[in-house]
Amino acid sequence: MPSPDDLPEIREILIAAARAGQPLSYSEMLLALGERFTRPKMRVLCRLLDHIDREGAGNGEPELAVLVVRESDRLPGQGWWVGRSDAPTEWTGPAARAFVEELQGRAFAYWV
Repeated sequence: MPSPDDLPEIREILIAAARAGQPLSYSEMLLALGERFTRPKMRVLCRLLDHIDREGAGNGEPELAVLVVRESDRLPGQGWWVGRSDAPTEWTGPAARAFVEELQGRAFAYWV
């Protein structure tokens, strides 16, 4: 199960993905941590991703959690959208995709 001890490794994986210009699926992210995908592990991962983004925002860095997406539609999961005031109201579709691609682009450009 991912834990707070994994935060530095998770951050490095995300930065490597940003430098490569490639988002990762939740399964790929867990696999990179040596874990198999399960919903409980994904939920823990999401809390850790939130922590990384809060810390990064304090350092003026763009979001990294936006790089972790569902395999089905390559968009972040529902939990990523909840409580965002800057996001479209729909979590799927063209507006959601454009919003995610803009944030991913910021991460890609920052970590070149």
